[in-house]
Amino acid sequence: MKMQAYLFMAVSTFFGAVAVIYAYWSWVAENRIEWTGTVALTVGVGFGWMIGFWLWQAARRSERTHGPAPEERLDGEIADNAGEFGFFSPHSWWPLFVAMAVAWTAVGVAIGWWMVFVGFLAIILTAIGWVFEYYRGEFQH
Repeated sequence: MKMQAYLFMAVSTFFGAVAVIYAYWSWVAENRIEWTGTVALTVGVGFGWMIGFWLWQAARRSERTHGPAPEERLDGEIADNAGEFGFFSPHSWWPLFVAMAVAWTAVGVAIGWWMVFVGFLAIILTAIGWVFEYYRGEFQH
């Protein structure tokens, strides 16, 4: 995870340099800063460093308890990282309904705010259905 953290931090630092160049270039070309691109690049810097810092901290915590990850060791093999990654439901329809609710909400921003409110309600209900799908019925455990 450390390498992924370093990649996030390096790319977001590059975005920071590009943001400075972009702001300077727009100032020279038009005698004003073009704020949309400058702010977007600056926000990209913040988001990249946020994710990179979290990955770096998670890697440090994991190394303290489990040792370095197989992908960080020079003698690490692909098989060292094998194992179960979690449970993924093969038959669930809930992700489709959540996606449709999110799409409804996004279209509502363009068409009418009443659709956004209905979409938020649908997102909440479908997310609850997805989370609690294994608490009832045939597949409960």
